[in-house]
Amino acid sequence: MADKRDYYEVLGVSKTATDDELKRAYRKLAKKYHPDANPDNKEEAEKKFKEVNEAYEVLSDSQKRRMYDQFGHDGPSGFGGGNPGGGYYSYSTSGFSGFEDFDLGDIFSSIFGGGSRNSRKNNGPIRGADLRYNLDITFEESFMGTEKEITISRDETCTTCSGTGARPGTSPETCKTCGGTGQIKQVQNTILGQMQTTRTCSACHGSGKIIKDVCDNCKGKGTVRKQARIKVKIPAGIDTGQSIVLKGEGEPGVRGGAKGDLYIVVRIKKHSIFTRKGTTVYCNIPITFTQAVLGAELEIPMVDGKKEKYKIPDGTQNATTFTIKGKGFKNINTNNNGDFVFTVNVQIPKRLSKEQRELLVQLAKTMNEQPPIKKRGIFG
Repeated sequence: MADKRDYYEVLGVSKTATDDELKRAYRKLAKKYHPDANPDNKEEAEKKFKEVNEAYEVLSDSQKRRMYDQFGHDGPSGFGGGNPGGGYYSYSTSGFSGFEDFDLGDIFSSIFGGGSRNSRKNNGPIRGADLRYNLDITFEESFMGTEKEITISRDETCTTCSGTGARPGTSPETCKTCGGTGQIKQVQNTILGQMQTTRTCSACHGSGKIIKDVCDNCKGKGTVRKQARIKVKIPAGIDTGQSIVLKGEGEPGVRGGAKGDLYIVVRIKKHSIFTRKGTTVYCNIPITFTQAVLGAELEIPMVDGKKEKYKIPDGTQNATTFTIKGKGFKNINTNNNGDFVFTVNVQIPKRLSKEQRELLVQLAKTMNEQPPIKKRGIFG
């Protein structure tokens, strides 16, 4: 997806553009790049024309626009940082949308083949909207994995009317105004030939059905707002920004459409001791002056609460790093473990007893230590 241009850039609008601003920009560019308006450069015009249409198709849809603003072209990231399911958005460039209001509908069939988008668009099933939930977990939970129960607010199919919106014992009737198509079509003769425009039926609001006796529970919507409690398994090794996709846990579809999905986006809380980079764990371990000089066997605290013994050599210098293989985070994709890296910080005692001081003095004499010589300044 790296070769795709930003959709806002394509339409020449800001990220805060309103729906009206998007539509005006789209109309202007669609007319500018329409292949019939560019007979000398038809191939390049068609390419730009499709790019403009794709950008408008996403940004004019509130749900797609929200997901695009959050995740870009690739949609929400999966465990490996990629796109779950192979791609969130689905675009159609064989039929073009957005021309209903300025009489360019059927001309696409003669240019690109097939009927116009509006001729295929009907009141059929519509997939439910996807939902996003930000979940905060501890550093240890991300290391070992865990199970969480979350509560989300979402629409659910009304059990009283089974989603029809009609009172039990009754059913929606076919709209007489549009004949059940949900759209009203008009044909006009223009200098470019016969043009067909399509608008949403005002009687049924595009559903193709009229509900005379509405359900008392959902008031004709077919859905009710509820709080849903969902258990989520968090795999060991998950990192901040990665997401878990729960299929079918989003909003319900319309007219028999499939349910949307729920994206659980994980955020890991900071730890007071450990840090992480990829699958590697880092921490600082304080050691005493004598441990650094004489060497020692240390007990290194692990993320899972256990301790790992590690022997450091005598003469260990301050800020020396050591690595314990395979004690880091699990890689979700390969199931291999990263490493645990710790850095020793030598603690110099600030106060010594008389006896301790005398012992260090004797040690210094045996080592023939001399204080560092100060270098003379450049001016003597």
